[in-house]
Amino acid sequence: MSVPVDTPVQVPSEASGRSTAPSDDVAAQVRAVARRAKDASRVLATATRSTKDAALHALADALVASTGQIVAANAEDLERGRAAGTSAGLLDRLALDPARIVAIADALRELAALPDPVGEVVRGSTLPNGLRLRQVRVPMGVVGMIYEARPNVTVDAAGLALKSGNAVVLRGGSAAARSNEVIVGVLADALERQGLPGDLVQSIDAWGREGAVALMHARGLVDVLVPRGGADLIQTVVRESTVPVVETGVGNCHVYVDESADLAMALPIILNAKTQRVGVCNAAETLLVHRAVADEFLPVALAALGDAGVTIHADAPARRLAPEEVSVVPATDDDWGTEYLSLDLAVRVVDDLDEAIEHIRTWSSGHTEAIITRDLASSERFVAEVDSAAVMVNASTRFTDGGQLGLGAEIGISTQKLHARGPMGLAELTTTKWIVHGDGHVRP
Repeated sequence: MSVPVDTPVQVPSEASGRSTAPSDDVAAQVRAVARRAKDASRVLATATRSTKDAALHALADALVASTGQIVAANAEDLERGRAAGTSAGLLDRLALDPARIVAIADALRELAALPDPVGEVVRGSTLPNGLRLRQVRVPMGVVGMIYEARPNVTVDAAGLALKSGNAVVLRGGSAAARSNEVIVGVLADALERQGLPGDLVQSIDAWGREGAVALMHARGLVDVLVPRGGADLIQTVVRESTVPVVETGVGNCHVYVDESADLAMALPIILNAKTQRVGVCNAAETLLVHRAVADEFLPVALAALGDAGVTIHADAPARRLAPEEVSVVPATDDDWGTEYLSLDLAVRVVDDLDEAIEHIRTWSSGHTEAIITRDLASSERFVAEVDSAAVMVNASTRFTDGGQLGLGAEIGISTQKLHARGPMGLAELTTTKWIVHGDGHVRP
């Protein structure tokens, strides 16, 4: 039975900041999409692993075969983004080229090689009365995604949903509208050629922000909603949705260089964490350096960061150690709390590990933090006391990624604690079902 649409909520308009609520017509059309997705998910729920894996390979092949069409559509999005003054970091997120399309397709093939989570027995036992119990993984059903300027997420979400037995309804934002339109069409056609419903992958981009609000209210048809993007988007969805939400947080990530750190190791880690790709949530945004090594480390590190084009937002002790040629501005509290998504880095000198941990507790978004240290006790304290979804010891924050951690593609990085935390791979897109076998048992 469908659930009536709730009273419309107000969300910021993408273009002007004005509030937009869904019309009855838009709400009905989005619910019709979700209903078709629900029907398609029931077909997929009985599919074997071999059927799903063959479909994933077919999707990968179809994407590569459609590279020219996808790149041409993406060029339209990029041109529109540049004209609108979109930042370089966000344009990088938006951009697709043949090499990226091959990488996205390869991620689908890697998903096919992973174990199927559906049917996995989480636990089981036989009770003293003879009842046989199993708790098994089953698909969620219909997964909704609201995200911004990331056409690769369209493919990641479709692939993860397919492998985990779910249908997906996507709202990808106007910045990637043409790219997503073409990609969703390619994926749906490939599914149908494999004998699966094309409605397993659908987009509601045509209905804009009104459609996004309607998706937030499709309770009973959409089983879980995953927002992925900036803080405003995520908090709007968390606040306004009547569909259960898994919150994916922004990435205000920290790297702390401890007094015992191998400084030769620390330099490439911070450069990688900050500059390898700036427009992503696992890029470092703050560097904390123990006072005992600041005089030795910061002049070298800030020079290298400056050479990479990074603007340093530094406290007074760090500014005094910056080479003259490095672009340095005074840091404020706003800097400590900012996810830059650009070639900017906040830098602070701390007295000790306690002050580093306290800074992270105050300003972290709970995504990823890293410590560079050779001291086992310091690393163990950092791991135990830092309350983030991922903690790195002597490694870049950029490893908080489903593919990098062996989970295949991810649908997002959850910074909440229920029901998933960290990279959300296949298992996180399932729920569980209790199966109980008896032999005429009745409850006394």
